[in-house]
Amino acid sequence: MKFNKILATAALGIGLAVSSPSAFARVDVGISVGSMPPAPQVVGPAGVAPGPGYVWTNGYWDWSGGTWVWVGGRWALPPHGHHVWVEPYYHPYHGAYHYHRGHWK
Repeated sequence: MKFNKILATAALGIGLAVSSPSAFARVDVGISVGSMPPAPQVVGPAGVAPGPGYVWTNGYWDWSGGTWVWVGGRWALPPHGHHVWVEPYYHPYHGAYHYHRGHWK
């Protein structure tokens, strides 16, 4: 009986981990890239928020397929009301640059 309880608890834990990844802490390790991205393109809110609770996320350069790709700014609803958008950032790291993607925190 005790084994069944342990097994059920383990299955529940695995199920929660698979079905609700946002409930767990996010580890941001970043990636190393060879160069800084180009200068930002147009940054700033475009128009008005489409509804209450929307926040503007500025455009940014993302590292994709071995090159910098521009991702335009947009109005977005936070995944949970208390989350804020953390913009991506870059910093020198051992002769290259370390890139950390934007995320909700």
